[in-house]
Amino acid sequence: MPALLPETTTPVESALPESALEGLGTRPFGVYVHVPFCATRCGYCDFNTYTAGELDSDSSPQSWLEGLKREFDLAARVLGKPPAVDTVFVGGGTPSLLGAEGLRSVLDAVRDTFGLAPGAEVTTESNPESTSPEFFDGIRAAGYNRISLGMQSAARHVLKILDRVHTVGRPVAAAEEARAAGFEHVNLDVIYGTPGERVEDLQASLDAVLAAGVDHVSAYALIVEEGTALARRIRRGELPAPDDDVLAADYEMIDRVLASAGLRWYEVSNWATSEEARCRHNIGYWRGGDWWGAGPGAHSHVGGVRWWNVKHPARYAASLAAGDSPAAGRELLTDEDRHLERVMLELRLSEGLPLGALDDDGRAEARVAAAEGLLDQSALDGQDRAVLTDRGRLLADGLVRRLT
Repeated sequence: MPALLPETTTPVESALPESALEGLGTRPFGVYVHVPFCATRCGYCDFNTYTAGELDSDSSPQSWLEGLKREFDLAARVLGKPPAVDTVFVGGGTPSLLGAEGLRSVLDAVRDTFGLAPGAEVTTESNPESTSPEFFDGIRAAGYNRISLGMQSAARHVLKILDRVHTVGRPVAAAEEARAAGFEHVNLDVIYGTPGERVEDLQASLDAVLAAGVDHVSAYALIVEEGTALARRIRRGELPAPDDDVLAADYEMIDRVLASAGLRWYEVSNWATSEEARCRHNIGYWRGGDWWGAGPGAHSHVGGVRWWNVKHPARYAASLAAGDSPAAGRELLTDEDRHLERVMLELRLSEGLPLGALDDDGRAEARVAAAEGLLDQSALDGQDRAVLTDRGRLLADGLVRRLT
């Protein structure tokens, strides 16, 4: 994604070119809702989030929700006749801080504007500490059918380094409560490579994941983002930087343990027990679908046009209250941009990338990569597809540069 423009950027014209609207509804269409509120700030996080002490009265959940509804009205005007939504993903931030009724209001607003396609996937992220059996019952009754819980680690000292505030056993308990409330699809997020994390700590986290009985796991290598508290601690020498060799060994361990328990990778950082358990919303991103991203700092994409909203909740709400678009900037993707993104995203999927998506040089490079053990030779020869091997998954980013 491009860098966000400064908050002083002049509001962007909200109309989309006709070329972007052609075929709308024939491609997967999703809605992403960004909830910018958090109870505390995690030391590694650089997402567009704010604690209560960082906001004034103009940035309340109520003003945010009013802005959200206005943005959906804008979406209806911009898109003409919006297609029914295939997937909804409420992320953040900490959406569970809205409570079950707040999340019901969000989904009702999506329904009122777009409507939900039959069998739509409706996901919300939640912090285990701000959930309960009553919360899960409430959002299940509201129409949510998938939940994503942030566990990150089952080791107390690792959670402390990450500034996570939940207790060690709470994510597993929350996953069990979600399943008891009728959620068939439950994800747990894991972060690996935190300074001070030992092999036995990662094993404990994986044991907890499997004990929770979830059907989806997302595992991400810790990235030290500039401007975060974690980055400052590493720069001061209080903590070591993540080690690439350790990260690679951790990834291989995660894949081995999850695969042995029936969770198969379908994207480099995601594992699921079945095709039905895969996150359809994220697959829409990876396969170049359309989505409207609503909320402060949210990104959208429709028909090769990408735009992104202003980041601060107060400015977001004020722009919409004044009848203006909250967009900070946008770009029309070139053929070269779209080609690069297709290779970068589809190559990460277990199905891989059709060789026909590559130019002559790219196809020749794919043959070299297969000889090096980075791409599956049988898939290349028999299916004309570039499919990552286990070793290729560890080097996927560099391989993208070679193929493009």
